[in-house]
Amino acid sequence: GNDISTIFSMEVSEGQTLKHSPNNVMLSSSSTKATSSMADHVSLGNLHHHPNSQSSCFATSKPNHDNTHKCNHSPKIPRRSLVLLPASSLLLSASSSFAIDNSNASSSSTIDTTITDRIFMDFSICPSFFSNDRTLGAELATCPDSEPLGRVVFGLYGRLLPITTANFKTTCTTSAYRGTLVHKVLQGQFFAAGRQGSRRDKGVVQPPSKLVRNVETVDPKAYQLRHARPGTLSLCLEQNDDDDSIKLSPNYHNVEFLVTTGPGPCPELDDQNIVFGTVLEGMDVITSIASIPTYKPGERIQFFNDFAQLIGDERAQSARAMWDRPQKTVYISGCGELKVTKPSLSPPSLP
Repeated sequence: GNDISTIFSMEVSEGQTLKHSPNNVMLSSSSTKATSSMADHVSLGNLHHHPNSQSSCFATSKPNHDNTHKCNHSPKIPRRSLVLLPASSLLLSASSSFAIDNSNASSSSTIDTTITDRIFMDFSICPSFFSNDRTLGAELATCPDSEPLGRVVFGLYGRLLPITTANFKTTCTTSAYRGTLVHKVLQGQFFAAGRQGSRRDKGVVQPPSKLVRNVETVDPKAYQLRHARPGTLSLCLEQNDDDDSIKLSPNYHNVEFLVTTGPGPCPELDDQNIVFGTVLEGMDVITSIASIPTYKPGERIQFFNDFAQLIGDERAQSARAMWDRPQKTVYISGCGELKVTKPSLSPPSLP
């Protein structure tokens, strides 16, 4: 009785057989490319999609080479499944699961932050912007007593975000940013510029007609980079201050941008705004802008503003636009592109 065992076999690849006895499991060769299904057992697909299966052993196969088994971790499978499943099914299903996990990990391996373009912006202060003798309709670009703060050079990630960088570059080279305000400064975080409007004498932007519709704003891959350090250039989406009437226009193009000022990262900006460049030169100018005092509403004003916004009063948004506004009129006095002999630049400070 002890010498008799029940043996059954099933076909494996190229005439090899898998022999199964109640006491052991034997492979006639090292190949594990079994493809036939077995009756009265749980299917291989059900094991792969089991919610408790996290990691597993897998078998690698190469043409004309012996296969070897490598283990990562044992999958968490209920005991009932272990009883019903043969050993070969466990190995094969685990192999599929591991391959999918590896493919997901490799998809977010490297991000191309090669700098393809260099854009400069000159920042200045206009002390006479709010003076009574200021000429009606005079633009900031012609400020008579301008006080230069300095030049900032931005490097753009043109390979990663070609549309966003192209629109920013076009807005600069057509001087659409020239004479526009830095309308918001949050100390220790960022400053924003490029708010849109129809009144150039109010320091707003009128986007050029050459801009391309930016489909990258709805692409999850555009939000991979983080606001991890000072000098990060980002397209304003969540922090955008354009009026709703402007945003609803079918020809609307978002050109408002922000620059992080430090000293620390700004994780609250991640996954909401698109990082498309970095400051290459002029961080001292960024720091100077960030140090300018801003208008801060009192608690009572904030309370009434929140209440007005709750009941739908449109004046609440207009009043809120003055919050965090620098008490000095900082504006972009000049902008354009810097041509270089080597268009691809990769400073070691880039992420």
